[in-house]
Amino acid sequence: MLAAVHLVIPCYQESGRIAPFLAELCKVTHELGGVTIRVVEDGSDAAEVARMREILAPFCRQHAHLLDPLFLPANLGKGGAVYAGWNVEKNADWLGFVDADGSCSAAEVARLIRLAREQPVPTTALFASRMRQFSSRVRRQWKRRVIGHIFGSLVSALLRIRIHDSQCGLKLIPRSAYERIAPSLRIHGFAFDVELLAALHDTGVPFHEVPIEWFETPGGHVHLIRDSWRMARDVWRIRQNRNRSRK
Repeated sequence: MLAAVHLVIPCYQESGRIAPFLAELCKVTHELGGVTIRVVEDGSDAAEVARMREILAPFCRQHAHLLDPLFLPANLGKGGAVYAGWNVEKNADWLGFVDADGSCSAAEVARLIRLAREQPVPTTALFASRMRQFSSRVRRQWKRRVIGHIFGSLVSALLRIRIHDSQCGLKLIPRSAYERIAPSLRIHGFAFDVELLAALHDTGVPFHEVPIEWFETPGGHVHLIRDSWRMARDVWRIRQNRNRSRK
């Protein structure tokens, strides 16, 4: 029997980019079987919500495994949107998320799901990784490369967890592991992946980085100085929270 996978697509102002990726993702996950998908709209303005409803309605009619979207009344941040989608799913063996922009292709999502299903029992979290970021398999804007390097250095120095890429927008987590750590997760912004990683690490859940192809889609919302500062602040908060929990 196939392990059940529930995949969340967190969205904020993504109506201009989601449709092509969602079409391909629905196709490949239908072929895989045992996968459900839920789009979580993270508190965008009324006009954006209306556009997303219009885009998503025909997809939901066509694909039974694309569940009704979740529209959050206020912006929680990417992590908050992911967790909101995970918390309403009660039956999946694996919980995952993938970014809406299609930089990580549907084919790579399917490959990660197949790898997860090779585990007889879900025990090891799978983190997609742009660890080969200077190869032709990974194409990113220079500012995202800089932010990625900053983040990797912060995680290594402050949290002492060795990982090449904590921020890649595709991850699969054993449901049982998430249920154990969910009460301790407080970060909902850019650094939520890092807190998730730290919580898994500290409860003895192993993780494995899976190198993927990544071709960045234009239209992102990253600001080099502002977002680097936010990420540094959040990583420091994670470090402080870990230290307090160990006392």
